Amino acid sequence: MLRAAGVGPGDEVVVPAFGNAEVAEAVALTGALPVFADIDPVTYCLDPSAVEAATTPRTAALVAVHRFGRPADVTRLHGVGQRHGLLVLEQGESEAPYDEVAQRRERAAYLDTRLRGVRTPDSGEGHTYQQYVVRVPGNGRPDRDAFARAVRARGVECRVPVKTPVHRLPEFRSRVALPETERAADETLSLPVDATLTRRDMQRIVAACNALGGLLQPAF
Repeated sequence: MLRAAGVGPGDEVVVPAFGNAEVAEAVALTGALPVFADIDPVTYCLDPSAVEAATTPRTAALVAVHRFGRPADVTRLHGVGQRHGLLVLEQGESEAPYDEVAQRRERAAYLDTRLRGVRTPDSGEGHTYQQYVVRVPGNGRPDRDAFARAVRARGVECRVPVKTPVHRLPEFRSRVALPETERAADETLSLPVDATLTRRDMQRIVAACNALGGLLQPAF
């Protein structure tokens, strides 16, 4: 899509650093330069204000990536594109059947009302909960990682959704300051909300997390 739009050497494309490297790699394959902008801490998608700040006369496009089932603010991002004459592309996530989404939302609502000591995700309009991502408050990576190990030891599968932001990878290393991206990479943890989980499974998740939550700083 970038090549078809004429994006190539000498151009810049604004992309998120919170996620995998495939978007930045796609930009690099065209010969253009990926420029990283910060995320909104609620949606984990590109912050339109950060995109605007990252735009230069060489910027040709931006790529909005929908994250964890929560859509990016495409209305504002298209507004940025219109003001600066940019191509606005979207990368979505695989769509699940309606029944499965409804079941994930039901499990997410169960966790929302019962988890303690972690910051639960904002539900937001259109959230499909491809992943149920919480924040483990504290002083960053050591707290989140210790929490994850303890939860796994209690029989609950969980994973760190983004271990290293793309702008910190050797092939894309950049000195740009992305405080929300780095904070999210240090604090986020994905808990299961699969449609196959039983009520007993959900109770086990809550019990495992809440047994540890009191050891952490309060979630605000």
